[in-house]
Amino acid sequence: MSAAAADLLARLQALGPVPRHVAIIMDGNGRWARERHLPRPLGHREGMKAVRETVEAALEAGVGVLTLFAFSEENWNRPLAEIGALMGLLEEFIARETEELRGNGVEVHVVGDLGRLKPSAREAVDRLVDATRGGTRLQLNLAISYSSRAEIARAARRLAEDVVQGRLALEDVDEEQLALRLYTAGVPDPDLLVRTSGEMRLSNFLLWQIAYTELFITPVLWPDFTREQLYEAILAYQGRERRFGRVTA
Repeated sequence: MSAAAADLLARLQALGPVPRHVAIIMDGNGRWARERHLPRPLGHREGMKAVRETVEAALEAGVGVLTLFAFSEENWNRPLAEIGALMGLLEEFIARETEELRGNGVEVHVVGDLGRLKPSAREAVDRLVDATRGGTRLQLNLAISYSSRAEIARAARRLAEDVVQGRLALEDVDEEQLALRLYTAGVPDPDLLVRTSGEMRLSNFLLWQIAYTELFITPVLWPDFTREQLYEAILAYQGRERRFGRVTA
C-alpha cells in the first residue's frame, strides 16, 4: 500500500463509520485500451487488476458488502469476440482468485441471469460461490448478465405467482415483499455507489436498491482505479449528511 493510500485509510477509519455496502459501476476498460491503441480485451484484462485491488481495499476499510457491475444483459449485444474474451477472463479470474478470496474471508454471490452463461463459465461461477461460502469479512456480489429492470420484473412476477397460489394476500403486497424477491434480498441497500470514467448515468444497475444511495462519480477509468480512489469516495461519503427525505432538526 502506498503512503498516500495508507494516509487516506487512516483518515476514513478515524472519521467512521464507513458505508456498509458499496456498489461500483466499473466503466472505462474500452476507453482505457483505445487511448493506448490497444485491443479492447486488454482493457478488460487490466480491469481485473482493479477488481482485486478494490476487494482488498474494501476489506481494509471494513466495508461489509461490495457489489461490482461486471457484465450487463445489454453487454450480450457486443461483438461475439469481445463477449468470448470477457467470459474467458471471468473464468481466469475465478481460477486465479478463488483461494485468496476464501482465505480472506470473502463470500461471493453472483446475481443476474446466469442461464445465459456458457456451461464452462457457469460451472466456474458455481465453484467460486461454493468455495467461498461461509466467508464472514466481506460479501462480494458480482453482477453478471444483470439488468435491474429485469430483476424488478422477475420480483413482480414472483409476487404475482405467490398471490395466485394463495401464499400471499393481495393486501400484503408492499415494498418489503418485493424487495424480498430481488437478487439482493437480505442485503442492505448500497450506502455508496461509485461510477468510474466520469459517465453520469446508472446504466440499469440496482435501480430499486439505490433510492437513497449516495453517488460518487470519478473521471478515473476502471483499469486505473486503485485503493486511493475507493478511499477518497468513502471519505466523500463520510462528509455528507444523509436525510432520507427528512429535515435536519
